[in-house]
Amino acid sequence: MITETYAISGMHCAACSSSVERVTGKLPGVIRSSVNLATARMVITYEEKELTQEQIIGKVERAGFGAILLHPEEMEAAEKKRFEEQETELKKQKKELILAFCFAVPLLYLSMGHMLPFPLPLPGFLDMMESPFSFAAAQLILTVPILILGRRFYVVGFRTLFKGHPNMDSLVALGTGSAFLYSLVMTVAILWEPSSVHSLYYESAAVVVTLIMCGKYMEARSKGKTGEAIRKLMELAPDTAELMLGGEPVEVPVEQLRPGDRILIRPGVKVPVDARVVRGSSSVDESMLTGESIPVEKKKGDTLIGASMNYNGALEAEVTQVGQDTMLSKIVRMMEDAQGKKAPISKLADVVAGYFVPVVMAVALVSAAAWLIGGHTLTFALTVFVSVLVIACPCALGLATPTAIMVATGVGAQNGILIKSGEALEMLHKVDTVILDKTGTVTEGKPRVAEIIPDGAIGRDALLSLAASCEQQSEHPLGKAIVEGAKEEGMELVSPEEFESLTGRGIRAVLEGEEVRIGNFRLMQETEGLEKAVLKRMQDMAQELAQKGQTPMYVLRGTDFLGVVSVADPLKETSREAVAALKGLGLSVIMLTGDNRLTAEYMGGLAGVDQVIAEVLPEDKAAVVSGLQQKGARVLMAGDGINDAPALVQADVGAAIGSGSDIALESGEVVLMKSDLMDLSKAVRLSRATIRNIRQNLFWAFFYNILGIPVAAGVLYLFGGPLLSPMIGGLAMSFSSVSVVSNALRLKGLKL
Repeated sequence: MITETYAISGMHCAACSSSVERVTGKLPGVIRSSVNLATARMVITYEEKELTQEQIIGKVERAGFGAILLHPEEMEAAEKKRFEEQETELKKQKKELILAFCFAVPLLYLSMGHMLPFPLPLPGFLDMMESPFSFAAAQLILTVPILILGRRFYVVGFRTLFKGHPNMDSLVALGTGSAFLYSLVMTVAILWEPSSVHSLYYESAAVVVTLIMCGKYMEARSKGKTGEAIRKLMELAPDTAELMLGGEPVEVPVEQLRPGDRILIRPGVKVPVDARVVRGSSSVDESMLTGESIPVEKKKGDTLIGASMNYNGALEAEVTQVGQDTMLSKIVRMMEDAQGKKAPISKLADVVAGYFVPVVMAVALVSAAAWLIGGHTLTFALTVFVSVLVIACPCALGLATPTAIMVATGVGAQNGILIKSGEALEMLHKVDTVILDKTGTVTEGKPRVAEIIPDGAIGRDALLSLAASCEQQSEHPLGKAIVEGAKEEGMELVSPEEFESLTGRGIRAVLEGEEVRIGNFRLMQETEGLEKAVLKRMQDMAQELAQKGQTPMYVLRGTDFLGVVSVADPLKETSREAVAALKGLGLSVIMLTGDNRLTAEYMGGLAGVDQVIAEVLPEDKAAVVSGLQQKGARVLMAGDGINDAPALVQADVGAAIGSGSDIALESGEVVLMKSDLMDLSKAVRLSRATIRNIRQNLFWAFFYNILGIPVAAGVLYLFGGPLLSPMIGGLAMSFSSVSVVSNALRLKGLKL
């Protein structure tokens, strides 16, 4: 079973995307086919043995559209090409629209000027009463160029109609085409029946096409803005890099770089690809990729993300990832996938759009026939027929969901929140329970010195300095934390003459001729010569510190107890605030950890969570999530994306925390690039705002058609009201699509 992405050309409305989805979904071996109108992409999953790529492309082409297979390595280039084509098409549409208005304005003056309370002046040879044929011929001459400029509606509309998959263009083509042909017949009829001049519909056909062209231009311009986030990300990466050759920097295209190459990154220059610092130090702005506005300090051994900006120091770095493997490329690919995948809420619109156009055609024919049977003129029936066809617009239905998702994923990315799919974005607003892994999620995931408690024979600073000096050669995280703590306080450390690691207990060292032991209570029990009273005091201290979530490291010099250096994994600065924010959204917050209950309860209390589930093995975390789901909870799980991967997958939505590490990017459906829990509540708020926006879009799209089609069919006229003009219908149709896209763009102003 394989999943492939195809670029689909020739789609202009929801009926188009629904047609492609329908015909491909019926192919043998197809598990799922999803077509996105906004991105012009089809994602199809099928059994490789039962279907070929040629068969898929052939089926799409027979439906009247084009299809090109996009390989993963081509996705970024294809997206750039799509943006370029959008720009070119937009310029072309603008030029054609200006020309269409140049013909439509004099046409309206000519055809409608005499109907105003103060008739507009016209030369005698164009007067409707004096020269009816010249009057009609002039309108024909002004109409033909507009129909040529809007020929796409006719080419696409009739082609899809004849292939059995009518779309919005089919409605426009049938409606305006009927009005034009009827007017053409009436123009010829003027030669023997001058009164036929009152049955001309040239202005309706021409102005409707012009207004729809205007709506399409505004829609295309607005849709272009929905993909700005991806476009900005693509433009971040520099085209060249300074490669170190023979100790000298040489400027080369980024494409020539390979892992292991040495590059020079000067101040004020963007990092070309992912790399590791081997010389120098600087501060680097990673805000466009992580959303973190404060520059990050970089030194030897630190990683650099491609496309981040180097500020004040020259860095020499070793290339680690290039091309499709860079962090930037992965983020772009993830956003493309998210924008290409549909949210479940869009299924309703897709189903409706698939049947919409044929139903509208039937309504138009039945309405026109009913008025004719009721004794009205052919002109009246034609007005109804054209109005129903042009006011009905499935575009708004098709754009309601994908445009909102495109904008929302862009807003999320700019805030360091990567959302991988429309499904995840929608599900986020439904969650009622949040499970937080403790280590690395609620806490920093890195032990630090918490307390230094001397026992009287030595001062606080001397105790820390002694312990850190002895621990310098230790590989244990707790030992390293003590050394780091001393260095942060600027202490000068002395190298021990001897060092021995005592597995599972601590260390033994000789410092300035004296034996020093540092370790846990078990090591203290093994040490000969320690009084029971001292051991009892140590045990009491251990219990007291454990209640605070701290691990004690006892320090002995000979048999003299010098004191305790306790180490803890502290809460992240924002964890308490983040938990409060989640609870403020009405969510239940649970902390899940493998730590002992005392430590877990203490840290849970500090963080302010509702419940603590402790002493859970990594492999059992998924079972805890499953248990809550069986009780009816919708679970959002946040973890570091490594040992929490099974639980992240089991949860309704998995949020991986890990500063953009590869494993984190692969694990969760949501990735918090800044490793900041505050972003979890932001993601939920973004989801709620997006779903609210989509519902507004769908409501107006449905409401517009439910209201507009009966009015166009003449329901108001039955009760003494006006008959809708096709021109007003065309204007309203264009407005509906533009309003839906504009409403989606409001999400850009969302303050998370």
